[in-house]
Amino acid sequence: MSHIRRIAHQNKTMLLKTASYYVIHICVAAMVAYAVTGNLLASLTLSLLEPTVQAVAFFFHEKAWARKQNAPMAQAGPAVA
Repeated sequence: MSHIRRIAHQNKTMLLKTASYYVIHICVAAMVAYAVTGNLLASLTLSLLEPTVQAVAFFFHEKAWARKQNAPMAQAGPAVA
């Protein structure tokens, strides 16, 4: 459990950003699903399933971008004249 807490602490800002994105995504998805289906239960089901998968994907997307930004610049090879 301490491993999970350490990871959560190290990624606190990113996790908060992911959570806020998740809430907004659920609201938008529910409105779109309701507009398409006209069924409240179906729209709630769809709006919880798809954003949950997207939130997990978003977290790893952000981790990849953070890693890319923190990576040292590649050394350029010798210039060819």
